[in-house]
Amino acid sequence: YLAIKLGKLEVIGGRGYTVLAEFDSVAGLRNGAVVEIGGVEVGRVRAIALKNYRAVVAMSIDPGVKLQDDAIISIRTKGLIGEKYVKITPGGSDRLVQPGGKLRDTEDPIDIEHLISNYIFGKL
Repeated sequence: YLAIKLGKLEVIGGRGYTVLAEFDSVAGLRNGAVVEIGGVEVGRVRAIALKNYRAVVAMSIDPGVKLQDDAIISIRTKGLIGEKYVKITPGGSDRLVQPGGKLRDTEDPIDIEHLISNYIFGKL
């Protein structure tokens, strides 16, 4: 789980190694959500916490999967109204994220309801 002690994030438990990512919003993402690369499960969301008004997501990544420090982390939805998951798009850097490290290139979830509302009321 993710604990905040004296302003420092700590992740405890889970298989594999842990990486962190910060988002402005993780609307609908839940603990236990799948983490995928190329449609293949490579980990799970282990914890979500708030730090400095941003959502911090701790993910447990399978030990055989190495992530570049410029990988892009996105929150996506399976199907039109399906569950949320984390999609990782590998980067091209030679530098790898170390266990406990942070992935910096993030994309917040798309707000489908907001898009539909804008379309219906002609704001698109």
